[in-house]
Amino acid sequence: MAGVFDDMVSRSVPFYAEMQRMVAEMAVDFVTPGSNVYDLGCSTATTFIQLHPRLPPSARFVGFDNSEEMLVKAREKLAASGVDRQVDLRVVDLDQGAPVENASFVMMILTLQFIRPLNRERLMQNVFGGMNEQGCLILIEKVLGEDSLFNRLFIKYYYDMKRRHGYTDLEIAKKREALENVLIPYKLLENRELLLRTGFRSVDVFFKWYNFCGMVAVK
Repeated sequence: MAGVFDDMVSRSVPFYAEMQRMVAEMAVDFVTPGSNVYDLGCSTATTFIQLHPRLPPSARFVGFDNSEEMLVKAREKLAASGVDRQVDLRVVDLDQGAPVENASFVMMILTLQFIRPLNRERLMQNVFGGMNEQGCLILIEKVLGEDSLFNRLFIKYYYDMKRRHGYTDLEIAKKREALENVLIPYKLLENRELLLRTGFRSVDVFFKWYNFCGMVAVK
């Protein structure tokens, strides 16, 4: 999985490169010297590589993922990209919580949707409790439409996008079956309410494409 992950995500997630660019742009305004920058579900460290040249050298990268294979690939990519700041990559089961501390910037990019719904509020409280004042959380998720009509249409448009990017109907069907009861999306407003309930004082949407949504929240 780790070997093909980067190609898969670039073809499966709409405007993935642009979302990465936007996240890096926002990080510049929130990351403070000497603080920690977290990527929960960091996979192969693509986002850290995007952030590295733009952030203070004393900011430390901390990445959590539940796959050691992904972290091996991440370390290889970080070394090849010349990322020479302090980096801590750990195998962490986010369903059990996240040890976050001294965080000025936390990213959850297509991660929360894989956490069991019963555990999401506790995880968000972990994250919020370890963030500094004025700290920023980035949440990018697949979301349900607010109405069943829109939900059906948005999914149809998404599958059309995957076909344009080279996926066959069989591959799309297999992926859908593999993610059934594993990827459990919320509605956009449900994610917003979760962030506000956790204690974030400002929440907004910075990206929306059919059934994909990027949200930014500030403590």
